[in-house]
Amino acid sequence: MKLVRLLALLGFALPIFAQYAGPAILSRGEAPTAMSAPEIKFRPFVEFTAGYQTGLSGVAVTDAQGDLPNLTSYTLALTWGVSGSHNWKHTKLGLDYRGSLTDYRQQSSFDAISQSLLLGVTQQLSRHVSLSVRESAGIFTRAFGLGGLSQTVPFDPSQSYIPTTDFFDNRTYYFTSQVDLKIQKTARLSFDIGGDAFLTRYRAAGLIGTTGLAARGNAQYRLSRRTTIGASYNFQRFSYSGQFGDAEVHTFAGTFARALAAKTEISGSFGVSRIEQKSLIDVPIDPIIAALLGVSSTTEIAHFISWIPSGSVRLSRGFRQGVVYVGVSRGVTPGNGLFTTSKDTSGTAGYTYTGLRRWSFSAVGQYNRAQSVGNVNGDYSSIGGGFSASRSIARAVHMVFGFNVNSYSSSSFQNYNRVTEELHFGIGFTPGDVPLRVW
Repeated sequence: MKLVRLLALLGFALPIFAQYAGPAILSRGEAPTAMSAPEIKFRPFVEFTAGYQTGLSGVAVTDAQGDLPNLTSYTLALTWGVSGSHNWKHTKLGLDYRGSLTDYRQQSSFDAISQSLLLGVTQQLSRHVSLSVRESAGIFTRAFGLGGLSQTVPFDPSQSYIPTTDFFDNRTYYFTSQVDLKIQKTARLSFDIGGDAFLTRYRAAGLIGTTGLAARGNAQYRLSRRTTIGASYNFQRFSYSGQFGDAEVHTFAGTFARALAAKTEISGSFGVSRIEQKSLIDVPIDPIIAALLGVSSTTEIAHFISWIPSGSVRLSRGFRQGVVYVGVSRGVTPGNGLFTTSKDTSGTAGYTYTGLRRWSFSAVGQYNRAQSVGNVNGDYSSIGGGFSASRSIARAVHMVFGFNVNSYSSSSFQNYNRVTEELHFGIGFTPGDVPLRVW
């Protein structure tokens, strides 16, 4: 009896990081529990690679017939970065930063410096309250889709507003800041309230940038050691630069998380989303007025309200030094620069492993199918994947290799059909004997 009381007291005395040991809750943006590690040493790296890219195309680039060309080029690139995580008594920090300087040998107009940052910080404010901050930011010219789950960052990038389906190879800037306050009311019941601010901007004239705000709240109840259920509400507002109109989305969902085995878990939500949108549309006018004014149509403000089923599911399996996962989702996105508010169905799958003595590798695949309901109506989709590997060939010296492919298609817009590819090979340097982490 005394032992039971002692264990109960220790449970209440533990920091909030240890109080909930169940499966990760996807609706809170958490990475799979199996990826949690006490600490991963911060490691800088630098790479020198040569490569080849196809399907290059910018907004201002057309051929003699006015069509988008399929440009190709050999590339030389210098890539650098640092990643790692650290735990203090009341704080967890995870970082993944990388930058690159790419020289397109045959297409110098695409030469660019690209950078990306993932940063996660969790601060224990009191015994039962913690504050989590997730930051995502980047600059790029060519998007190859969503990267895989990062071993050093304690959140799932797919739950952030990172552009992954951009069509043109023009400069893109993005930033997302997400804050969550988590309250562990009892050993079983917890609450989360949070908010997001994000923006996407494009250097090319004609592409539509997005500014967004979001607010959310959810309650989770742990039924058992393996199972957690709950309910959530999420509000999103999208506004657009250089384009009249905005959209507001209200999402109501039931959530669940279930540990199927020691390192296998499934998490997700099912619900409904209400989309309220304002935009400009062209409408025909009365034939008599058309004859008098010499015009056939005019522009008016349209106000639409629609409902769609929404939700997401992620299944993951952890290993000693890696994780395999697959996920699907249905919801509303702010668009991709060409299109604004869109109903989106997507799927992702990935595998990351660094447990071998000399090898580290990562694979990720992604599918998106969207229906634009904003500035223009129509469907568009993309499917792609990538593979990266590194092999230790000497102390602190590694061979690196990577390949990415992405296919864009649309039954509504013929010029949207296009395939892009990227291949690179080179050498990397990082301190330590562990293979260079790639994702």
